[in-house]
Amino acid sequence: MHDIEPYYRWSSLYSASQDNKSPFFGKQNNEVYFEHVIYNHYIHPQWDDFGSLTLYMKLLFADYDKQYCIIELMGEWNDILYNDVMYLYRNVIEYMMDEGIQYYILIGENVLDFHVDSDDYYAEWFDNLDEGWIVGLNFRDHVLHEFSKGNIDQYISFGGRFNDFGWRSLHPDQLYAAISDQMMKRLT
Repeated sequence: MHDIEPYYRWSSLYSASQDNKSPFFGKQNNEVYFEHVIYNHYIHPQWDDFGSLTLYMKLLFADYDKQYCIIELMGEWNDILYNDVMYLYRNVIEYMMDEGIQYYILIGENVLDFHVDSDDYYAEWFDNLDEGWIVGLNFRDHVLHEFSKGNIDQYISFGGRFNDFGWRSLHPDQLYAAISDQMMKRLT
């Protein structure tokens, strides 16, 4: 697990640690010292801690004019034991909403498992978005199944093109435009 790095090709375009509107402003990631673990397995030091014991993230990009952000997740999303969604919502999402972010792209290729508890924080997040949306890209099938069992899929859009989306070759604005276009098609 220590070899799995957050996506780095956009780092010349955006750095959450240098963005004074980001909840990670001023944070310095150690390049060599591995300090975070998921169940006794060290993870790459570039992942950012937001309070969860099993889920980490990287804010890959934020555009406050277009009101979107792209978040890559890594680990086990465990709402039963650790209430991960509460930490994500309270420590990151609310902060981003206060800065005007209404569109959330969650990249879940490295989310290894999901355990649902209740949908309260998902509902609150969704209800506070006005005209915004939350999209989950490339989550594993068993994770999507658990999201569906917990009725989380009524708040986060999954499925179809979102299950196998080739996002790495795109500029962040191109990714946002493609996702936004898909969401408009789903809504009409």
